[in-house]
Amino acid sequence: MLLINKMLIRVDECQSMVSIVYEVRSNLQKSLLRRGKPSFSVGATACLQLQAADRQLGKQQMKSTWSEAEFDTIVGAYVKAGVNRDIAIRTYTTRLLGSEPNLVLHGGGNTSVKTVLTDHDGSPVDVLCVKGSGWDMGKIEPAGLPALHLEPLKAMVNYERLSDDDMVMLQRRLLLDPAAPNPSVEAILHAILPFKHVDHTHANAIVALTNQPHGEEIIREAFPEMIIVPYVMPGFDLSKACLKAFTAQPDAPGMILLKHGIFTWSEDPRIAYENMIAAIDRAEKRIAKGNPRPFGSASTKKPAAALASVADIAPILRGAIALPGAGEGRPRRFVIEHRSNDDILDFCGASNVADLVRRGNATPEHVIHIKRYGIALPGPHADDVDGWAKMVKDAVAAYAADYKAYFERNNARVGGGKKMLDPMPRVFYVEGVGLFAAGSTQKSARICADVAEATIEVIRGAEGIDRFEALSEEDLFDIEYWSLEQAKLAKQTEKPLTRQVAVITGGAGGLGLAVAELLKSQGAEIALIDVDADRVCAEAKRLGGLAVACDLTDADAAEMAISRVVEALGGVDILVSNAGAAFQGALTAVDDGLFKAAFDLNFWSHHYIARAAVKVMQRQGTGGSIVFNVSKQAVNPGPDFGPYGTSKAALMALMRQYSLEHASDGITVNAINPDRIRTGLMTDAMVEERARARGVTPEVYMRGNLLNREVTGEDVAEAVLHLVQVRTSTGAVMTVDGGNVAAMMR
Repeated sequence: MLLINKMLIRVDECQSMVSIVYEVRSNLQKSLLRRGKPSFSVGATACLQLQAADRQLGKQQMKSTWSEAEFDTIVGAYVKAGVNRDIAIRTYTTRLLGSEPNLVLHGGGNTSVKTVLTDHDGSPVDVLCVKGSGWDMGKIEPAGLPALHLEPLKAMVNYERLSDDDMVMLQRRLLLDPAAPNPSVEAILHAILPFKHVDHTHANAIVALTNQPHGEEIIREAFPEMIIVPYVMPGFDLSKACLKAFTAQPDAPGMILLKHGIFTWSEDPRIAYENMIAAIDRAEKRIAKGNPRPFGSASTKKPAAALASVADIAPILRGAIALPGAGEGRPRRFVIEHRSNDDILDFCGASNVADLVRRGNATPEHVIHIKRYGIALPGPHADDVDGWAKMVKDAVAAYAADYKAYFERNNARVGGGKKMLDPMPRVFYVEGVGLFAAGSTQKSARICADVAEATIEVIRGAEGIDRFEALSEEDLFDIEYWSLEQAKLAKQTEKPLTRQVAVITGGAGGLGLAVAELLKSQGAEIALIDVDADRVCAEAKRLGGLAVACDLTDADAAEMAISRVVEALGGVDILVSNAGAAFQGALTAVDDGLFKAAFDLNFWSHHYIARAAVKVMQRQGTGGSIVFNVSKQAVNPGPDFGPYGTSKAALMALMRQYSLEHASDGITVNAINPDRIRTGLMTDAMVEERARARGVTPEVYMRGNLLNREVTGEDVAEAVLHLVQVRTSTGAVMTVDGGNVAAMMR
């Protein structure tokens, strides 16, 4: 919590992600002694030898997080709920692997278990339960492990060739539940390995060793007991290649796929898991023998000149990669995630960073998130941000041209027929500032940032030994334009406000909260600003938005609030300036302090926040939308509401002036004039009082308009939604009052 002048900022604590950390209760040997000798099949002895050898090397870096207490609790709860015990165990162990980002990221990797289920006719059937497409290992549920008939699945490897589409079709025919998600593309590979539990990860340490000119030699030296398989694209062909390799070395404790990942296996779930951890620990120890800082130490050096802030440059990056939309004035923007730590800053400041970022991806599936490479940029000097912005624009144009050429030559190579994806970069590596990752949503931007950080780690490990070497351009293209990935993309749809960042002031309750809820439901990333720290924090957490608690009557606070939004999301596209209060009093009797307070909140705060937002929109260069909540008091004032009515009338003039001055920036500026709405300003007690004064019931009072309908906060939110989407209306006022002749604008 940070207090600056009159501004209170409470952001991070109410939006932190909560993760489950499993306590290490005992080592594998003690566990095996407690549970008795487990049943072993092929390779089990080698599994234990691998672990014993690694324990002799000293303290592990990659730590086991297995907990017998957690195991019993989680598995027991699932079994009690009717889940097959093997699937319950597989769910627990899959989460263990998935909760470690150095092993898998965002849908990567997969696991399986072979068990027996009861078919619809009551007969027992041997099945493989394997991770389903779209499921994240760290959050998987039993439903994310679809069951397939095991024997016919294993038999599929005997086809001479099989297209990806046919493989998916045949696998779906083998599902016990036809509504289950698509099984992993590596389901056949899991089926042919003769072990109950099979684990597969894309561990950073393993990939750092394999992704080098002499990667295979390094891996064979470090893991002489393992099966080593050269890179083959995931799917049917990889299954056949792995079967051939396994047949030649059936006693191996695991298998390493060059430039891809690692498999471990066992009849016992803990041995399979601990074997994975031991292998990664061994790989990390091999990396530790190399240069720990191959990029240098830029993070420890003070820049020669003062650098521009994240809030200054993120909108520039965001604007540079915005795509044309369905029509003029409807750009397709990106949300930006910024990351910075010593490792990132060392990488961004490396003398050869421009070469490093063009080498390619750490693992094949990363190309789907961050494309084939990113853009390295020099540090942005604070006194020449405009010059830096021109450099960014040129770099993005060159990137897009190179991407188009890459697509054209590889599309021709595969016979044509592919549809080019957008050519914009997903990651910028900025010297002295850090990395900036772009996605269509905050979630996807964070995924891209995670992948970029993992890529830096892999490159650091490889460069510390020799030289990072990724897959070829052709291999990466085949993954990026894989028919199975293209099918996923074709199913994705975006909501009307997806890719847009909306700021709502007075967002913790009443009309502001109603607006925030609707904009969020339409796909916008939302930031709520309110003076009530506890409430805005709670509501932002509930909605999955950003919370900034501050007093907008302080100009510096307003600037810093917008900066915080930009730092978190990359920019601002929509501002709903809603904060306000109904100050009462006759003009000749009201206290000057109260009159000033009315203008501070109902006029000046709107100007401060709009001014800050417009500066960001101008740096983005993609237009924007501002909606002011004015109120009917601006045109139809009531007695004893002088401070309220005059300050709102001034706000309407402010709206018109902003619309006049910033139409050339592509920014629409409009207003709403709501009336008689139950909110924090107009409480039920106030409604009762006013109804009695007029001799009517509260219901009649609230329906006192031409349409005889009570106006709600949702009605106001719908009006705001319309105004933030209009392309050709600016300087307009929309009444939301059920019809009031005296408040009509024309």
